[in-house]
Amino acid sequence: MDTRSAGESQATMPRADLADTARRLKAILVGSSGNLVEWFDFYTYAAFSLYFAGSFFPAESQTAQLLQTTAIFAVGFLMRPIGGWLFGHFADRHGRRLALTVSVLLMCIGSLMIAVTPTYASVGVAAPLILLFARLVQGLSLGGEYGTSATYLSEMAHPEHRGFYSSFQYVTLIGGQLLAMLVLLVLQKLLLTPEQLEAWGWRIPFAIGAGLAIVVYFMRRDMHETEAFEEASATFDTRSSPLRGLLKHPREVAIVVGLTLGGTVAFYTYTIYMQKFLVNSAGFSKDTSTVIAAGTLFIFMCLQPLIGAISDRVGRRPVLLTFGILGTLLTVPILTALQEVRDAWSAFFLIMGALVIVSGYTAINAVVKAELFPTSIRAMGVGFPYAVTVALFGGSAQWVALYLKDIGHEQAFYWYVTGCILVSLMVYGLMRDTKTHSAMHRHV
Repeated sequence: MDTRSAGESQATMPRADLADTARRLKAILVGSSGNLVEWFDFYTYAAFSLYFAGSFFPAESQTAQLLQTTAIFAVGFLMRPIGGWLFGHFADRHGRRLALTVSVLLMCIGSLMIAVTPTYASVGVAAPLILLFARLVQGLSLGGEYGTSATYLSEMAHPEHRGFYSSFQYVTLIGGQLLAMLVLLVLQKLLLTPEQLEAWGWRIPFAIGAGLAIVVYFMRRDMHETEAFEEASATFDTRSSPLRGLLKHPREVAIVVGLTLGGTVAFYTYTIYMQKFLVNSAGFSKDTSTVIAAGTLFIFMCLQPLIGAISDRVGRRPVLLTFGILGTLLTVPILTALQEVRDAWSAFFLIMGALVIVSGYTAINAVVKAELFPTSIRAMGVGFPYAVTVALFGGSAQWVALYLKDIGHEQAFYWYVTGCILVSLMVYGLMRDTKTHSAMHRHV
């Protein structure tokens, strides 16, 4: 026996493992960085709508102006199923890397359009129409980003830590929201007056987002393709339709819709809508509501890897069940208490409690969906049914909330959120645990 060769082999094994881990980490960071930029751009619209609503719509009540801006926010979500289908097909047939590169470029275009769009006072009805078109472009981009990035992160992660690594999709997603909040705080507290923010300052974050998207575009051009796709692409016909293949998995598609429904409504309620809720319903100032929202988002972001790692130990289904049960029981009490609260710390802890519960969905929903489908249709399977569900229920959540408030039935929204979570809870109770029944190893 060649003892030298044996010794060298043993010595090189740790280095090989370390190099593989480093390669995976770099790919995951690059893959998820675009998610951060896309969500920064997308969430900037929600975070700054309190300031630019009057620039695009005639002067009415604050609730009416917010209702109109959130209607455009919701319409933007209608493009997400198209983005999920288009980019899902592209990613499943031409690679995850190329699809992710194109999606972030589209987001840059949408953000830049909003940054330079003239106001209603300058061009009349053309202003909200341009705003609408820009949001449709952003919706198309984001629809393609989710399914493809979830697929990429899941395929690049080590099987034993897939929940942990995949949770970074929501770390960067929430990080994008938080970054938009921090930009708002800096502009509010340090740089601009409220009058300047409403006049032109709201354009600054859209310009920042467009610039960041260009940076990520160049980063993604050099990212590695996943081994799963490279191996699978040799085993299936690249001319076949992933959507047609998806129709052969109706149970898995139904699971994606069901597990997404409650989680997406809860997520948009406690993140996107909560800033407006604190101002419009609880009576907090814009500055205070921004600070509360930013603080809760930061802790929420930090929770994601922890919950993801827990799912690697106990399975995905127990974590989802925890969200479903607590969400069903506590949504109405939490939102009712928030409506009546007048103390900032009380509001902070109530929202934080809700977001701890929602983490049971956000941290692992991407990996659960990826584990449902074989490689040849994974990006389509993850992205398209998810995008349809989010378009119908997630994007419309704050519009429904504001509409019910406008007609004097605000508390009906609390029961609406509860009902959506209950539907998802029933799905969690019936589905198998994808950690132990995974399709990640299947190519077709």
